[in-house]
Amino acid sequence: MTQFVHLHVHSEYSVMDSTLGVKQALGLAAKNNQPAIALVDQANMFALVKFYLNSMNSGIKSVLGADVYIESDNNEIFKVVCLCQNEQGYLNLSHIISKAYLKNQQIINGKMRACIKQDWLAERNEGLIVLSGGREGDVGQAILAQKTNLAASRTQWWMKFFPDRFYLELIRT
Repeated sequence: MTQFVHLHVHSEYSVMDSTLGVKQALGLAAKNNQPAIALVDQANMFALVKFYLNSMNSGIKSVLGADVYIESDNNEIFKVVCLCQNEQGYLNLSHIISKAYLKNQQIINGKMRACIKQDWLAERNEGLIVLSGGREGDVGQAILAQKTNLAASRTQWWMKFFPDRFYLELIRT
């Protein structure tokens, strides 16, 4: 079996969701012999510098990204995880998150959230890897609703814009 890597970790910078410190997350990864960890805070990359510098000192590879809300063309809201594959991916993700805060904040579950429009993500897909968001993603929601044709068409959309860079995310619930 290959070594396990967490690809969906929130830190203290996801204020409503986690109290895990960046150094603590890296320490746990090192303790458990994990070669890398992906820090994907909610619609932000505020921990990026702290995470990157501390990961270099710990010997753990840092994977940068964000857990983001997406608004589809038909105004449905869902979540996915975007991981930066390279510098262009970082620039693209930074751009679309900033654009979401400036142009598309919405009330979701009683809280104001920045939402990335799905076509913005399609336009700026270079250097990004997308995890489907599990049951909170558009594919997962279609599967839960037992709409297999819809799940298949949504998967095809992701595969078109993220060829070899879209992965179904399975989360134990």
